[in-house]
Amino acid sequence: MAEESKMERGLLVQPLLEGSGNSNNNEEDMMSTAGKSSSPVEATSAAVIFSTFVAVCGSFSYGCALSYSSPAESGIMEDLHLSIASYSMFGSVMEVGGMIGALFCGRLTAVLGRKYTMWLSQVFSTIGWLAIALAKNDWWLVTGRLSIGFGVGFVTYVVPIYVAEIAPKEHRGSFSYASQLLVNCGFSLVYFLGNVVSWRTLAILALVPGAFQLVGLPFIPESPRWLAGVGRVKEFKASLQQLRSKNADISQEVEEIQDSVDESKDDPKARVGDILQRKYAYALTVGLGLMLLQQLGGTSGVAYYGSSVIQKAGFSTTVGTIIISLVQVPIAAVGLFLMDICGRRLLLMVSAGGMSICSFLVALSFVLQVH
Repeated sequence: MAEESKMERGLLVQPLLEGSGNSNNNEEDMMSTAGKSSSPVEATSAAVIFSTFVAVCGSFSYGCALSYSSPAESGIMEDLHLSIASYSMFGSVMEVGGMIGALFCGRLTAVLGRKYTMWLSQVFSTIGWLAIALAKNDWWLVTGRLSIGFGVGFVTYVVPIYVAEIAPKEHRGSFSYASQLLVNCGFSLVYFLGNVVSWRTLAILALVPGAFQLVGLPFIPESPRWLAGVGRVKEFKASLQQLRSKNADISQEVEEIQDSVDESKDDPKARVGDILQRKYAYALTVGLGLMLLQQLGGTSGVAYYGSSVIQKAGFSTTVGTIIISLVQVPIAAVGLFLMDICGRRLLLMVSAGGMSICSFLVALSFVLQVH
């Protein structure tokens, strides 16, 4: 818990105010800053962009896993002669793996570091995709999907943290959103490719983003904030310098990160029971309520079994899944744009209300079919 609070506090640190005074720099000041740069544009170096790309490959992999069971449903059930109950187990067991992975991810990320946790997540995911691609029966499928769930539990936690910790604060929001954008891209790609390739081939293709991450991880720096937190000061400064470019002046950012780390060390150790105090009741209710709304709002059912829903509605599965794949990425971009204009609360209320109405219409259509 101390690690998470340290990260959150550090990410909220605002730039220090520039010293006021005479606007004309003397010759000594100009010489001392020669060759250094701290502008937002130059601070967003190629190393930050490449490191973010490698990290969000994990998010892309999660998007693939999220949508895989829908386009693969008919092929798997026919080839392996599965019952609806067996396939439902396959479709839902990833959530179980994700919950188990999430129980250990926070501690692993704090102890092992961000890079090693991402590597571990892709090891589980790779094993899972290979098990599905080579599956001989439903147990292969369930084991593979469970292993992917472990990887998902890790990657959905560590990737946003890593990206937020390496990005310059001027562009942190945009870089952090790349994680969700790549989830939608992976979701859309699998929905689209599921119409043209077999389920085994689709599993191999879904493995590719994770393979890219595994190959790229040795070439990206560890999170400077994590290195500072574990006392590896020399590596912390080298990592930050690599991310900000060799000519960037990192002294101010080094001081900010070190101050936030030192401050967090003085915080009392948080315990699980602390969250049950009455003063946290409202925040806890809102937080858990939003989490339950997301999980129980019907999106997972549509994602996992979209092909069946479309088919039973009497619509073309191919056309339906293509339409879903085409709207995912643009809608995510629109959501980002509206978030800054309308605010989080209004957007949440409108989207939740719209989702409720649409789910009701889907249910009503099936009721009318029966009667």
